[in-house]
Order: sequence, then structure tokens, then C-alpha cells
Amino acid sequence: MLRLHCQERPHWRELAKDFGFGFHSMYDEPYWDETGYYQFTLKQIERDLEDPTEEIHQMCLEVVDTVVKDEYWLQRFQIPEAMWQSVLDSWRSREPSLYARLDFAYDGKSPAKLYENNADTPTSLYETAFWQWLWLEDMVKSGQIRRDADQFNLLQELLMARFQELAKQQPGQTLHFACCKDTEEDRGTVQYLEDCAKEAGLSTAFVFVEDIGINGKQEFTDLKDHPIRWMFKLYPWEFMFREEFAQYLPTTQVNWLEPMWKSVLSNKALLPMLWQKFKGHPNLLPAYFPDDRELSQLKDYVIKPIFAREGANITIVENGRQTLRIDGPYGDEGVIYQAYHPLPKFNDAYTLIGSWLVNDKPAGIAIREDRSRVTQDMSRYIPHIIL
Repeated sequence: MLRLHCQERPHWRELAKDFGFGFHSMYDEPYWDETGYYQFTLKQIERDLEDPTEEIHQMCLEVVDTVVKDEYWLQRFQIPEAMWQSVLDSWRSREPSLYARLDFAYDGKSPAKLYENNADTPTSLYETAFWQWLWLEDMVKSGQIRRDADQFNLLQELLMARFQELAKQQPGQTLHFACCKDTEEDRGTVQYLEDCAKEAGLSTAFVFVEDIGINGKQEFTDLKDHPIRWMFKLYPWEFMFREEFAQYLPTTQVNWLEPMWKSVLSNKALLPMLWQKFKGHPNLLPAYFPDDRELSQLKDYVIKPIFAREGANITIVENGRQTLRIDGPYGDEGVIYQAYHPLPKFNDAYTLIGSWLVNDKPAGIAIREDRSRVTQDMSRYIPHIIL
């Protein structure tokens, strides 16, 4: 695993404008960065990232099976009691999922270590599935990268195939897509997914989360008052469970992507549960709830809210001393403690690898860099190759 310098494509910003990649820079800071790239061997991708991604995903599903059937664990995961039956029903009926992203610390030599599972609302999809592949094609054409270079990137083809599978279970239904207003990155992710669904032959529609209504039959509706029967929402379940309209979730006949059982996987209480069930697994870090007796064994650790996004409210403690704290709006619902395993550093940047799944198939990787030890929403995105 190497980080190599390269020249930017001279036309890439114009190309980004043509392709609607409007969030390549945010707040006058670069988000997409093609002044460098990461190079992997095929063995590193297949043995160290792809295989563990598939295995850990199955381990996570075992945790779901435990949690949804047990009131104690549902409480620990802060799932509201009014939603317990719906979450259980969602799991028992095996409601289908679309995609997810596991975040790993990996240096090219040691086993990749799971940081968390972004199973409900992962972003950086467009830049992974489409934009970094376009970069590779251009770099090969210009002679900067060898012609035999490849990329671990099956996302687009697997997404379209998955949409076709799902459409067979929802014959004739329109798939609504939703995200919040004033979130350009979320809108870009949802637009890309909607484009994939259209390419797969599905009928689609879009509505902002804030514009979803409820009619006299207690059905969710879009701005044209059309009932919503099938929806992909880039809006987390822990938020939805606490909205005013949550009272209608158990009775409205909506097939959700992601399904309600994903509320267990996207919750950082998953991490101590994984450690309990699979203690010592080479791709897991020790993780505990605050009242676990074994917590005292951790000398260096990270405190993570069970609901948090983009690195917010993370605290790092080393030798009993707080060495980093990121502010944010999360933490009231509780926290977990995870052994501190610092991200590898390449040049002056700490590097995080996001490993994607479409349904249960490993589908590609995304790489984020930051000068901080905690990856956040503005952390740079760097492309990769396999050679």
C-alpha cells in the first residue's frame, strides 16, 4: 500500500461541472483531491479488505438477530419501545437492503481494524462508484498510470443489478428518493442512486424529507399527493424514530430502503456487541459499554456516541489523559468505548478506508484523508488503483 504523487487532470473541474459533481470543494477547501493516489496489490484488496468485509457483515447480521428479539438489547441500542415490534417484523420478514460501508484502519501490512458500520445512510457513493473510475480512465489514457492498473470498484454495476432484483419484489411501484434540503453532498448521493435506478429500468420520483406529508388515510405522500409505497431515504432511522410522524411508521405501508432493521447496524452499540460475540477476531477492536467490567482493561481508548456522524463528539484518551475532542450535537443517548487504534499516517495525512457492500457483496473502497486523527465531513477524498 503506497501513497503516490500525481498531476491533476487539467480539465477535471470543468468535467465535474458537466457531470454535476458540485461538492468537489466545500467551504473553499478541496474535498476531491487528485494530486495523489493510493496503490494496492490485488492480495491486499482481496485478502485484507474484501474477505474481512464479507465476514464482518455476516457477523453484524448475527448481532441484529440477537438484538431485535431482546428488549434488554433494544433498550441498550436506544430504539424507542414504540418501534420494537416494527424493527422485529422488518428483520423477520427479511426486508431487503441496498448498500452499506464498513470503515477500517488499514496500513497495507496489519489486519484491517473495523472502526464502525455505516449501514443506514453512507455517503461518498458518487465519488467512489463513478468519479474515481473516470479519473482512472483519464489517467491511463494520459499515460500517467499503467494500462494494466485496475480499481476495486464494482459499485455501479452491483447497484444497478440490485435495483433490478428489488424491482421484481415491487412490480410496477415507483421508487421515491428522499434527503434533506440544503445538503449538497446528500443530494448528490441520492441523485446518483436515482440515476442508477433509472438505468436499471425503475420508475422513480424525488421528494425532500421536509416535504413528505400524510393524507387522510395515514399514508405518506409526496408534493403531488401521490402515496409513497417504496422509498430510499438518506435520513437516519434514529432521527425518523423521534420525528412527529414516527407515530405513523408502524402502520404506513412503505417498503423502506434501508429497512428498519438497519437501525441496529448503524448504531455504535453494535461495536461492543460484536466484541462480546467474536472476542479476539483479528479485524475487531475491543469495545465496551460504560458498565462493562472489562472496560478498565483499556488504557488508550476512544469514546463514541452511539448515534453520531462524520466524526462528531469523538474523544480520544491516552494514558488516562484526553488528547483530542471533537465537538458536536451527539451523545445524549449514550456512548461506547473502543480501544484506540490510530489511523495509519501516509505523509502528513491519516488515512481511513471505507469498504462498500451492495446487499451482502463487497463492492469497492473509498479512501479519506485528514491531518486530524478523526475523519470528518470535510476530510479529503483520494482515488486508488490496484497494480
